[in-house]
Amino acid sequence: MQNPSTPVPNNQFVADDEIDLKELFSVIWQGKWIIIAITMVFAIVSVFYSLQLPNIYKSEALLAPAEEQQGGGLSALAGQFGGLAGLAGVNLGGGGSNKSQMAIEILKSRQFTSNFIQKHNLLPNLMAVESWDLNTNTLTYNPEVYNAEKNTWLREVKAPKQPKPSLQEAYKEFIKILNVNESKDSGMISLSVEHQSPFIAQQWVNWLIQDINAEMKTRDVDEANKSTEFLTLQLEQTKIADIRSVLYKLIEEQTKTIMFANVRDEYVFKTIDPALVPEEKSSPKRALICILGVLLGGMLSAMLVLIRHFTNKNQLEY
Repeated sequence: MQNPSTPVPNNQFVADDEIDLKELFSVIWQGKWIIIAITMVFAIVSVFYSLQLPNIYKSEALLAPAEEQQGGGLSALAGQFGGLAGLAGVNLGGGGSNKSQMAIEILKSRQFTSNFIQKHNLLPNLMAVESWDLNTNTLTYNPEVYNAEKNTWLREVKAPKQPKPSLQEAYKEFIKILNVNESKDSGMISLSVEHQSPFIAQQWVNWLIQDINAEMKTRDVDEANKSTEFLTLQLEQTKIADIRSVLYKLIEEQTKTIMFANVRDEYVFKTIDPALVPEEKSSPKRALICILGVLLGGMLSAMLVLIRHFTNKNQLEY
């Protein structure tokens, strides 16, 4: 007689949740026509969807931080007269790398982007373009959003939005198509813009480079002018020869900054490889969309066949 406490071998039991691969393949084979049909539907939908997407072109420029030629004189003064310069609001750091990083952040800022969109009147080409015609090099605008002939916005939106997109909306759209990357190894900066029109993409990249250089130049010249005014005032108020000598040197450096800015257009970024009109689209990847659509349809249809089979099986058992 078997002792009740003696454990029963595991091979005497068959787990209820054990997966029978042979049964799975059998169920899938029996439902192959359902799987094929659903997969074909997904394939057709993915093809039509990918064909509806407009071609997007990316124009890219390679930039290098401009050398800070007056940095030597400023650095020499920084160690000796940094405290006095700080009182005057004079920046003696002058690092070209720091300036380029600041320029990148300004380039991606809301204020700069909003001013850029307003200055070049980018709203219609940013918010309302539907497609681009290769043969005529013309843009087609969404008739439900914008009337190009009358220059009026027609989109229907809920308050507080207006038919004409706000600069906040425009910024969100623009930042999606703008890409700025700095290489940690070489320090080079790649600036690219994506658009339905390759010509507009190239033009916007060129405008961005010009405007960020002009913006940084204006900021430095304004700062140098204010510092010069302060230093000149202090020079008039002191009679100590050593301090006057220091003030003269600081004024000289600020004058160099102004002169240096006025004679160079590529103030922060030098163009190494200019933006070109791209001949090939960068997106959408239509083949990849179709492949993913087929895979998704196959997986979902197989799951549907298996779920239906095991649901019916459980109902019969009960």
